[in-house]
Amino acid sequence: MKKHTISVLVENHPGVLARVAGLFSARGFNIDSLAVGETHDPEVSRMTISVTGDEKVLEQIMKQLDKLIDVITVVDISKGNPIERELVLIKVSANPQNRNDIMQIVNTFRAKVVDVSPDSLTVEVTGTESKIDAMLELLRPFELREVVRTGLIALARRTELAPPPKHADELNAKKLKGKQISSAKKHGGSAMLCVGKKSKGKSKKSK
Repeated sequence: MKKHTISVLVENHPGVLARVAGLFSARGFNIDSLAVGETHDPEVSRMTISVTGDEKVLEQIMKQLDKLIDVITVVDISKGNPIERELVLIKVSANPQNRNDIMQIVNTFRAKVVDVSPDSLTVEVTGTESKIDAMLELLRPFELREVVRTGLIALARRTELAPPPKHADELNAKKLKGKQISSAKKHGGSAMLCVGKKSKGKSKKSK
C-alpha cells in the first residue's frame, strides 16, 4: 500500500467536504489527514487529502471526484515530490531535572516553545511528516500529554502536476452572470420605482 497526497480544488459551498470524504469512505479508504482552506480566490477552497491504499481503487475515486459538480480539479501530487508541511502542537511533561534535555530536542528540530507551566512545556513544530514523527518519538519518554496536528498541506513543484482548473471558464462565467443579475435587479428596481412615481403623478393630475 502506497501513501498518496491528493490535492482537490472545490467551489466554496456548504456540503462539499462531506461529499468528497464520502467517496473515500464508500470505497473503504481511510483518510490519514485532511486539511481544507480558502485559496487566493475566496470562492475556491483547496483540500489536501493524505490517504494510503490501492492505486487502482484510488484512481477510480479520483475519477468519481472529478465528476462532482463542485469539484474543479483533482490531482495526485505525490507523484512529483511535492512540497509538504504540517504544523503540530505538543504538550510534554517537564520538570527542573529534564527541562534542559527537552530544550535540546526542541532546538535540534528548530521548534519553539509557545507556552510554559510549572510541570509542562508546549512546543510548536512545522515540517514534513517524517520530521514531526521523529521529534514525537524523542519526546515520548518524557510523557506526551497532548498532541494536535493540523494535517498535511502540500503544493506540487512542477506546473504540469498542478493543471489549471478545468472549470475555470465556467467559474468566471458564473461570477459574471451573478454580477449581471445583481446589476439588472438593481437597475430594474430603480426603473420600477421611477415608473411607479410617474404613474402616481399622472393619477393625481387625472383627479
